Amino acid sequence: MPEQAADVSKQAPDVSEQAAGVDERTASGHRQGPVRSEAARVAVLQATSKLFAERGYERLTMEGVASEAGVSKQTIYRWWPSKGALVSDCLLQGQLFPDRFTVPNSGELRRDLTAWLDTILALLGQPQGELLVRSLIAASVENADIGRRLHESLGASQSLTERFQIAIADGQLAPDARLEEIGEAIIGALLLRALSRSESNAGSIQRLLDALLGPALPA
Repeated sequence: MPEQAADVSKQAPDVSEQAAGVDERTASGHRQGPVRSEAARVAVLQATSKLFAERGYERLTMEGVASEAGVSKQTIYRWWPSKGALVSDCLLQGQLFPDRFTVPNSGELRRDLTAWLDTILALLGQPQGELLVRSLIAASVENADIGRRLHESLGASQSLTERFQIAIADGQLAPDARLEEIGEAIIGALLLRALSRSESNAGSIQRLLDALLGPALPA
């Protein structure tokens, strides 16, 4: 009898293994693991962007995201090790901003920079947009990757640099213009306005461009 009992225990299925496989099957028994996982991932990103816009970074919690997305915290931590990583991925996936703020190219640098700045300042002029950017700035203090993603979303890296390089080729900027410094100064001015809630108008934008582009103009 003891030997039979031992054999039965060996043949019995592991209940924990069965439970772990429940969410990978539908009621009909067909495996849906990859599909369900992708749906859960998208739900988490959408929930994060919604709650981030409503509450800001400090009040955003993994528990709140899990509840909003209809998933467990374990599901979230399976893909993102921290709140900062989750917000950073939302930026990367375009969940927080509808699209990257690309600098246009009409052939005239000053006109293009004015249009680009107008678009970003229009976002900052909306209460929801201002809260979003201010929250992202606060989050950047804790997570450097969020700051990098924020710069990319605003067009401060590749898009702005490429537009400056075209301006050099067209003779609108001096060949030795400090492109990186000009770009950083523009973004810094934008973020300062977001933090200080300073109002911007056409005149203030043109004065900013005068100060930053003036030294970079060809002789």
